[in-house]
Amino acid sequence: MKGEAGRSERLFRAAVSAFCSLTRPSRRDIKQLEDLVLPLFDAVSVEARRFAAAALSECADAPSGLIRRLSNETVDIAAPLLIRSKVLRDVDLIALIGRHGLPHARAIARRTDLNQAIADLVWALENPKLVRLPLPKERQAQVEAANRAQALSDGNPEPVPGISADNARRRLRSMMLSAQTAPDATTEQSTGSLRYAKLRDMALTGNPALFQTALADTSDIDFLTAKSIIEKANYPELIAVLRSLELSEEQAFLLASCVYPGKFADPESIRLFLNSYRNMQLDAAHQGAKTLKAGSPSAPVSSQTVTRSAAG
Repeated sequence: MKGEAGRSERLFRAAVSAFCSLTRPSRRDIKQLEDLVLPLFDAVSVEARRFAAAALSECADAPSGLIRRLSNETVDIAAPLLIRSKVLRDVDLIALIGRHGLPHARAIARRTDLNQAIADLVWALENPKLVRLPLPKERQAQVEAANRAQALSDGNPEPVPGISADNARRRLRSMMLSAQTAPDATTEQSTGSLRYAKLRDMALTGNPALFQTALADTSDIDFLTAKSIIEKANYPELIAVLRSLELSEEQAFLLASCVYPGKFADPESIRLFLNSYRNMQLDAAHQGAKTLKAGSPSAPVSSQTVTRSAAG
C-alpha cells in the first residue's frame, strides 16, 4: 500500500510539473491533466496538493475542475490559487467565501484584480458588528461615487457613503447579473441547471414576486405557499425546497443571499446556512417539499425537521 501511495504521489507531481512546463497547453493537454490527476487526488499527501496549488497558480490555462478542487482545500493549501489564479471567476470566489468563510476570504482579498464588490463583501465580513465601516481616505471618493451611481440606478437620490453588508451584496447581485450571460463550456444544460438558472435570474432582479413565482414554478408549489416561504424570518422551508431540487450548496447559498440580503453579514451565519443545507437529507427534503405541494401551511417544514435530518 505504501508503494502504491508513493507511485500515486510521483505521478501526481510529475503530471503537474509537465503541464506547467508547457508554454501553450492545448485543450487536449488540459483535459489529459484533469483526467490523470483528479482520480489520484484523495491518495496524495497534503504536500503534493500544496505543490500543485503553488505550481498551477500561475497557469492561466489550468484545468478548471482541478483548480476548484484545490481551492476548496484548507487555506494553507489553497492560498496561492486564491491569491493569483486567473481560472477562478468572480462567481467561484463568492462561492468559496460562502463555503469557507474568513480564512479563504482574507486570501482572496489579496488578489490584485479583485472585483471591488467582492472586496467590500470581505470587508463587511471582517467587521460584522459594524453597520457602517470607515474607509481609507484614498477610497472614500471612489466608494461614494459608486454609491451615487448605484443609488441613481435604484431610484434613490440619497446614497449613504461607506460600506455595509447590504451595499456590498447589492453590488454583488448587479455584478452577477451582468456576468450570467458569459458562456460556460463546463455547464451541463440539465433540467437541474435550467431550474437553477431560472431561480437565479429571478433572484437577481431584486423583485421578490418574480422569485416567488419562479420558486412556485420550479418546485410545483402554489404561489401563496412560495410567498409564505420567502417572507418568513427563518429559512428551513426554503432549504427543504432548494435541497429537493438537488441544487449544490453554492447555488443554494447564492439564492438565499439574494432573497435574504441581511441574513449573511458574518461568517457564522453563512456557516450555519451551509451546514443546515449540507445536513438536510435528500429524503427529508423531498418529504418536506411534498408537504408544501399538498398545500399544508399548517404543517410546515420546521427547524426541528432540519435538525433531525442533520442528526440522521
